[in-house]
Amino acid sequence: MPSAHESDGALDDLVDPELPTSTYVLEPEAVAPLVARVATSHDAGTHRPVHPFTGAPLTSIPLSSAADVAAAVRRARVAQRAWARVPVRERAAVLDRLGALVLERQSEILDLVQMESGKARRSAFEEVGDVAQVTRHYAVRGPRYLVDRRVPGMMPLVTGVRVHRRPVGVVGVVAAWNYPLTLALADAVPALLAGDAVVLKPDPQTTLSALWVAEQLEDAGLPADLFTVVAGGGEVGEALVDHVDHVAFTGSTATGRAVAARAGARLVGTTLELGGKNPLYVAADADLASAVRGAVRACFSNAGQLCLSVERLVLHEAVADAFLERFVAAVKELRLGPGLDYSADVGSLVSQAQLDRVTRHVDDALARGARALAGAVHRPDVGPYFYAPTVLDDVPADALVATEETFGPVVTVTRVASDDDAVRVMNDTQYGLNASIWSVDVARARRIAARVEAGTVVINDGYGSAWGSVAAPMGGVKASGLGRRHGREAIEAVTEAQTVAVQRGARFGVALETVYAAGGETPSQVVTGALRALRRLRLP
Repeated sequence: MPSAHESDGALDDLVDPELPTSTYVLEPEAVAPLVARVATSHDAGTHRPVHPFTGAPLTSIPLSSAADVAAAVRRARVAQRAWARVPVRERAAVLDRLGALVLERQSEILDLVQMESGKARRSAFEEVGDVAQVTRHYAVRGPRYLVDRRVPGMMPLVTGVRVHRRPVGVVGVVAAWNYPLTLALADAVPALLAGDAVVLKPDPQTTLSALWVAEQLEDAGLPADLFTVVAGGGEVGEALVDHVDHVAFTGSTATGRAVAARAGARLVGTTLELGGKNPLYVAADADLASAVRGAVRACFSNAGQLCLSVERLVLHEAVADAFLERFVAAVKELRLGPGLDYSADVGSLVSQAQLDRVTRHVDDALARGARALAGAVHRPDVGPYFYAPTVLDDVPADALVATEETFGPVVTVTRVASDDDAVRVMNDTQYGLNASIWSVDVARARRIAARVEAGTVVINDGYGSAWGSVAAPMGGVKASGLGRRHGREAIEAVTEAQTVAVQRGARFGVALETVYAAGGETPSQVVTGALRALRRLRLP
C-alpha cells in the first residue's frame, strides 16, 4: 500500500500543524487503491473516520447500500462454489501465505490500526502476532478438522457411516473497531479454509484496515469475490444478516441479541462474542510481583477497549493492601502517547462517544462515594480522547462502573475474605467471558476455575495465553455470547455436518430390510437379540 508518511513516530508529517482538524491525515491518492476495494455503487454517501490521536479526518470512504450488500453476497456465492472444490491443502496454503505477508508488511498495518483505533503500537502488534498465529494454526491443523470422520454404524461391520463437513456457503462477518485486523480475520480464516466465502462489514471507523486485509488476501492468492468488504453502519449490517448463511458478530450484548433474533428468523446460525465484566482474582498465596505485572497489562492493554479486558480486581484481604501499593504505583508510571512507535504504553480511546462513556462511569462512581487511587481524569493535553488509567476503590454495588461494561482504562477493587467469596463476586454479573486467577498453587486455582462462570479462565495470566492458544475454543457464557471461535469449534460453526450411512451387506442379503422381510414377531426378536449382544460386547 502506498504510504503517506514515514513511520518515525512523528505526526507532523501526517496533518497540517496549523489546521490539524481540517485536512485529511491520509492523502486520498495514497489510500485510493484500498478505498477502491469497497463493494459500492457510490450512491449511499461517504464516511469520514476520525484519527483518535488528533481528531482530524483520516480519509473519505464510500458507503455500501443494501443493494450493494445483496450483490456482493451473490458474487460470493458464485465464487464459493468453485472454492469449495479446491483441495483443502491448497486453501490452507493461501492462509499460510497470508500470515507470512502480514508479518512481512506489519509496519503498514500497524500504522493503519493505530490511526484508525488510536491504540498504542504494542497493542497494535498484538493483532499482527494474533493473525500470524491463527493463520499458521489453520494452515497446519485445519485440514485435519475437515477430514471425513468414521463413526460406528447401526450394525457393526455391515453398516458403514462417515460424517462430512460441508461449507455453509457465505459467512457474514460483522467486526468491531477495537481490534480491526484481528476481528477482520478471526472468523474469516476458518471460514475460508472450510470452503466458504466471506463478506465482511467492519466498523465504519476501521474500514481501511479491513480493506488492507482484502489486499493481502488477494496477494496471497485468494480468488476474486471470496473475501469482500462492504462499508457502512447498522443498516449495512442488517442487510448482511439478511443474505448470508452464517453470521459472526463481535460487539455489544444488546446488538448481539438483535443480530441473533434477525438471523434466527431465517434459521441462520450465529457466532457471537459480546460484552464482558471480567474479573481478576489475586489469591492469598499469589506471587504479587507477577500478579501486578499481569494485572496492569490485563486492565490497560488497548486502553481497556478489549472484550477480554479485566474491569474488576478481586483481592484476597490478606494481600490486598500489598498488591494495591505495587499496582497503583505501576499504573501511575504508564506512559500515554500518540506516537506511531513503541514510546507509549497506553493509547487513546477511539472516539468522543467512548470517552463520554468512560467519563460517565467514573464520575458516577465518584459521586456515589468511590475513591480514585489513580487516574480518573481526561487527558486532552495528550489528545482529544485520552483518559488516564484509572483505579477505583470503595465502589458502591449500584454504580454504573460496577454493573455495566465500561470498555475503557478503568478497573474497580473488591476485597474478599476467602476463595468462596471470590467465586461469588466473580460470578455476580450477567456476563461470563473471561476470568483470571493468580495463585502459586495451580491445583487450587484449577478448583476455583471450575466454579467460575466464564467461557475462559486463565491462571497466572490476564487473557493472552487463552486467546493465543488458538487450538482451544474461545467465547462467552451468559450474556457474553453464543458459539466459539478458534480451534475445531470455529470450523464446525461455518460448516454443516452431513452423515452418509452405507449398508455394505445389502448385496449379500445382510441388511435391516432383510430382517424386516421375515414379518411377524421375528424382526423384533432378531433386533432384540442383536441389541443385547451389543450391550454385552460394550460396542458403541
